[in-house]
Amino acid sequence: MEALGWQAWITLAAIAAMVVALVREVARPDLIFLGTLGLLLLTGVLTPQEAFAGFSNPAVLTVAALFVVAAGLQRTEALAFVDRILFPRRPSTGRAVLRLMAPVSALSAFLNNTPIVAMLMPRVQQWAERHNLAPSKLLIPLSYAAIVGGMITLIGTSTNLVISGLMIQAGLPGLRMFDLTWVGLPVAVAVILFFALIGHRLLPDRRRDRGGFEEGLKECLFELRVTPGGHLEGKTVEEAGLRALGEAYLVHIRRSGRVIPAAPEQVLQGGDMLTFVGSARMIERLLERDGLERALPSVEENATQTLPLFEAVVAPSSNLVGKTLREVQFREQYGGVVLGIQRQGQRIVGSLGRIPIEAGDLLLIEARNGFDRRWNARRDEFYLVAPRSPERPRPRPRHAPIALAIFAGMVLLAGLGWVPLVTAAFAAALGMVATRCLSGSEARQALDLQVLVVIAAALGIGQAVDRSGLAAALGHGLVTLTADLGPVAALAVLYLVTMVLTELFTNNAAAALMLPVALAVAGELGLEPRAFAITIAVAASASFLTPIGYQTNLMVMSAGGYRFSDYLKAGAPAAALVFVVGLTMISLTWL
Repeated sequence: MEALGWQAWITLAAIAAMVVALVREVARPDLIFLGTLGLLLLTGVLTPQEAFAGFSNPAVLTVAALFVVAAGLQRTEALAFVDRILFPRRPSTGRAVLRLMAPVSALSAFLNNTPIVAMLMPRVQQWAERHNLAPSKLLIPLSYAAIVGGMITLIGTSTNLVISGLMIQAGLPGLRMFDLTWVGLPVAVAVILFFALIGHRLLPDRRRDRGGFEEGLKECLFELRVTPGGHLEGKTVEEAGLRALGEAYLVHIRRSGRVIPAAPEQVLQGGDMLTFVGSARMIERLLERDGLERALPSVEENATQTLPLFEAVVAPSSNLVGKTLREVQFREQYGGVVLGIQRQGQRIVGSLGRIPIEAGDLLLIEARNGFDRRWNARRDEFYLVAPRSPERPRPRPRHAPIALAIFAGMVLLAGLGWVPLVTAAFAAALGMVATRCLSGSEARQALDLQVLVVIAAALGIGQAVDRSGLAAALGHGLVTLTADLGPVAALAVLYLVTMVLTELFTNNAAAALMLPVALAVAGELGLEPRAFAITIAVAASASFLTPIGYQTNLMVMSAGGYRFSDYLKAGAPAAALVFVVGLTMISLTWL
């Protein structure tokens, strides 16, 4: 490292600080990336043209356009036919996993993973319950199928587009639509067969613990208030009918700051806060009883108005993590009232407003219409917000053939190389709006600005790694380390480091940091740069070991009743399989 110049040392220090900030979640990822980019700009490592080149990079514009295209397909329910393919009439767990993962991987090869998982997750839960199968056997395979499907084509995931954008910035040809197919398709087949034959046996059977979207939360903590002067005041817990509730039970009573056991003979007083644990469906049933009311005032001035309920999965970057609802003033800051909390892996005890929130918690929220659209446009606070009693815009099935034709045209034009991918994607996005498959406001809401900012900033940081000489120095060190073992060993080291970085923070960041190093190694060894670029692309998407490494993993966590160890148990063999199959195919195809 003695040969490094001051620019390389500043870049190394900035990246180290960025990694620490991302791991410790000191701020939203987009703010951390912008802060790192600003530091490199202020210190002179990057010129303004280099720092902000990522914001006009075709990769960013392509990802933005693909968000709109995916929203158009969802809005028209153009993929409704998938239900008939996904679910067999005579189910077994292995067959169900196979029938689920194969079509999902195919869809994910051309569409963003998040809307696919969001669209199919409630369908999978409902189908599993009808056929007496545990959703926990199917939801991790759903997420993993979306991940490996994204490895098949250039547009399968934004990570691939980041890789291609960085190659263009480095003066190399970008990746073509199907350059990754020779690697991604065998990887996807291997993972699907593994879970259909063996992997599903490693997943838990948690039929009783399942909960989540559309089905209602299970083991949810919620609070109701005894109405002062109401029908229940002066009655005992048993006389009030609060003992044998079936799907919920009364844990304790809070009165004037004291916690009182919910004994059958305990007399209720007006203003008592009753803490329950059970199904969130019991909230509505209990509120139908005279004498019980919401523990908190409604977010509307008219407290008698019935407001819609939403379920939201807390993201790791959320300001809620580590804080209580009272500390963050949830009602004022988020525009809703939390009625219940579900946390997988443990039972929550205590007062609802005094429980520190954790990433992956599922919140039941009362809010105005539009709460889901507002927060789904930002992935920093909640990974997914879904209405429990959906008042969704009416689908436009008559436009489904048009949406499918636009989508197919985009894939055909880009796949055959007739027009650049960014041109095809942009034209398809415009086509969705022009043909009214999607309204202009819906197209704007489909854009995930946080993802776009992270990609643009990551491209600038990746350029700093290259221009400062840091990539060349690290590449030379890696070549020296693996000199006696051959190029496959160099690929393996690059793959493993990238995979670890992906699990620590984000796939796009891992790709942006490692690709310049990989290209430096390819240049020093005199080998095909595409082999090293595809290695980074596959490794950056191979997030199977933790629920926080990839957002679809976290989305299914509460719905499937998973614990952290479930991902490690099922994901470790999958990660090893992707590593072996991926490197084998890269070596055979490109080296």
